[in-house]
Amino acid sequence: MASNQEPVTLTHVLHDFDQCVDIVHRHFPLLSADIVFFDHLIDNNALERDILRPFANIQADEMHNLLMDSQFRAVTDHKKIIEGILKGDAAVFHCTSVYLVALYGPSSRAIEQSETEAVIIGPHDAFTESAFTNLSLIRRKLKSSHLKVVQLSVGEVVKCDVFVLYIDGIANMDYVNVMIERIRDIEIDIIVDSNMLVQHIDDYPNTIFPLFLTSERPDLIVSKLSGGKVAVIMDESPSVISGPTSLFEFFTSPDDYYQRWVIGTATRILRYIAFIITITFTAAYVSITTYHYEMIPENLLYTLIESRNRVPFPPVFEALLMEITIELLREAGARLPSKIGQTIGIVGGIVIGQAAVQAGLTSNILIIAVALSAIASFVIPSYVMSASIRFARFFLIVLAGLWGNFGLMVGISVIIIHLSKLTSLGSSYITPVAPLEFQDWKDLFIRGPFWMLKERPTQSRTRNKVRQKMKR
Repeated sequence: MASNQEPVTLTHVLHDFDQCVDIVHRHFPLLSADIVFFDHLIDNNALERDILRPFANIQADEMHNLLMDSQFRAVTDHKKIIEGILKGDAAVFHCTSVYLVALYGPSSRAIEQSETEAVIIGPHDAFTESAFTNLSLIRRKLKSSHLKVVQLSVGEVVKCDVFVLYIDGIANMDYVNVMIERIRDIEIDIIVDSNMLVQHIDDYPNTIFPLFLTSERPDLIVSKLSGGKVAVIMDESPSVISGPTSLFEFFTSPDDYYQRWVIGTATRILRYIAFIITITFTAAYVSITTYHYEMIPENLLYTLIESRNRVPFPPVFEALLMEITIELLREAGARLPSKIGQTIGIVGGIVIGQAAVQAGLTSNILIIAVALSAIASFVIPSYVMSASIRFARFFLIVLAGLWGNFGLMVGISVIIIHLSKLTSLGSSYITPVAPLEFQDWKDLFIRGPFWMLKERPTQSRTRNKVRQKMKR
């Protein structure tokens, strides 16, 4: 019976990996054993230490005793054998038994500085595509047994490991349970990045605004965890999710806390000013030059009339043309290699802007307005939020071209109403403004000194009784 069962089990596994040229099957006839693994998913040193060297130094009658060692895990489920091989285990077939040996150790990117979240002061390490490396980065900074990690699996065809992190006694368990439930309810064949995962757990998937914070900075995620937030690490993704999130978190940066509080406050206020400029400046130009010339000072009015004298388009089309051009330059600069991208961004902006003015396609003042709006958008720390604001800017430009200042006010009101409706894990997206929590304002528009920041944010403050056990 044993000889009949052995080829069936091994044949089924090899059949599942049929036409996979990267699968490795090694046969040991003297030991009546076979091993199956992916060479690029395992650590070759561990393979030599745990399997090849022991197999070379034993006889067939000693095989059973060797397989009793702790590194060999007996498995009877065919599906688990396949999943184990795909996760970097080696499957050992001996007679009628199958064992899995953990040998996972593929080559991975070293811990480097994040290119998307540059830091001036503070730690320079960033997450990588390895979930366990990311867990170790967080554990190094957050040395506490109260940091809990829940492992989940996402994907119907391709399983991907997802880890939910929270600090027991600090995090609100309502948010933790909602996060875990939403991840478990995801039904999709494959998810390859945490930014895709976010779109499956959003409260409002059709909004343009990000409802969860994603970051490649371990220090930022650790600060969110210590503030009562929930974090999600996805294997093969360098971005870690944090929630619940409010709109104002996207205008803060870890740099704010690494500097003196006065300087951090000034920098944060500058970001809010940049937000106002980038979302309204071009739209205000369109509104004023189309309907409200009386708002322009007389000296500037003559300059504006002279500048627009040769422009054949109404201001709204002029503004949309230049804004779209800026977006094309931005995307081209982001997609090209870094050195070429910088050249395209600088030279392209200067050449196209100057040529457009000389050709009479746009005015000098609009070039200044569009350039200021573009520069102000780069001040916002979050790229995802910056992209959302740029999209909203087009909406306001169109309304300003239709109805002037009235349209601009209508557009701003629609955005505010929309933001008021949004939630993140069921928590208000514009907290602590609505609901009003004045105690959280000391770390909202300003970055208060640390002696004022002893209370955790109201949004994620725990309402359970676990904290009492910690105090004991």
